[in-house]
Amino acid sequence: MAPSATRESEGNLAAASPLSRIADAASPAVSRVGAWTLHEYDRCTSTNLMAAGLPAWNAVRSSEQSAGRGRFQRTWVSDRGGLWLSAVVPTQPGTPKWRFLPLAVGLTVCEALASLGVKTRLRWPNDVLVDRQKLAGILIDQFIPQLAVAGIGINVSNRPEDRDTALHGQTTSLASLLDEPPSLSELTRQVLERLQATCTTLETDGPEALLPRVNGLWQQRRTVKLDLDGREVRGGFEGVDAQGRLLLSPTDGVRQIFEPQDVRLLREID
Repeated sequence: MAPSATRESEGNLAAASPLSRIADAASPAVSRVGAWTLHEYDRCTSTNLMAAGLPAWNAVRSSEQSAGRGRFQRTWVSDRGGLWLSAVVPTQPGTPKWRFLPLAVGLTVCEALASLGVKTRLRWPNDVLVDRQKLAGILIDQFIPQLAVAGIGINVSNRPEDRDTALHGQTTSLASLLDEPPSLSELTRQVLERLQATCTTLETDGPEALLPRVNGLWQQRRTVKLDLDGREVRGGFEGVDAQGRLLLSPTDGVRQIFEPQDVRLLREID
């Protein structure tokens, strides 16, 4: 599922197979949250993996993950006190709607946090930051055709730097930003309700309907360095188009367009 923090920004769509769900999870508590069926664990390996076989509009939350992960199987710190949530949504692989889904989920998280009074920005494609500190992250998996698992991780009262000292100064939490952070149950409800609304807009009106809101989340123009699996490109990050492609203005002023799957890593250098 999505992380509390990693040391690098990652790509947006993770191709995955239904890995064995190592059983450190007891039977979940099951409840309804609006249109969603929510499965809640005290501890599991990965909420994305636990959600792999569930139908659309089911979600999994766990108090702790023992094997939280990101793209390229990087390890994610998922300690108690954070929101570790995975939601199964219908999708259409190979379409612009599918390619835009990670950005739509990022929009959902940013707008949910904005409703709490927390101003965030996106760092392409899946990091939610306050200034330069990471507050939340996203990972999209597809285990079954026509379904996507949207993993969302938000630091609430947890301290990932206590688990990994290399993360000191790189992360923040809602407890550090708000006098009274929401409960995990309330935050789960808010995120799921907004995610359903965002996915409905994406399905009915297409990426164009969400594009201005997404591009408003990058905030200022930033110089970035792209790792294209060994080839490096630098330029000014100009946002994304309706197909989810990166728009980059190199120093020669000629805008270039990059497919998300071609970008292994994006680093901000200013």
